[in-house]
Formats: sequence, C-alpha cells, structure tokens
Amino acid sequence: MAAGNYPLRIPNSLLQEARRAAAEDGVSLNQFIGTALAEKVSALRTQAVLEERARRADRAAFDAVMARAGGTPPRAGDEVDAEG
Repeated sequence: MAAGNYPLRIPNSLLQEARRAAAEDGVSLNQFIGTALAEKVSALRTQAVLEERARRADRAAFDAVMARAGGTPPRAGDEVDAEG
C-alpha cells in the first residue's frame, strides 16, 4: 500500500487529546489519526450507500411482502417488552 503525506494543522488542545487517546490505545499518533480518518471515510461512504438504497426503495413492494407474512403469532420469548 502506498502512503502519502499531508501536513495537518490542528489546535494544540486537540493534538494533546489525540496524543492522550493514542497512548491509551497503545498506538502511535500517526496510526491513531489514520484510523480515525479511515473510520470517518467509511461512515460517509456507508451513509451514501444507504441513502442511494433508500432512494430506490419501493414502499408498495415492501408492504406487499409484509402483507403475505405467515400471520403466525410470536413464539414464547419473542414478545416485545412494553417498557423498553
């Protein structure tokens, strides 16, 4: 995997918190920032995929599938707790 460099300017307070978090995780600051960036990029891509799938959703088709469900009552232990 090729690596690139990017000069990063962040407030000192955030840098100190990132250093502290990296140390608590037992990783280098570079690895911590790289992982945090990867998590954010992944979340944004996932959101885009889910939004695209939602745009293609067909509510009528969903309702038709749900209407043909077996109609079997829940088994013991499958009940929904009214409080939670």
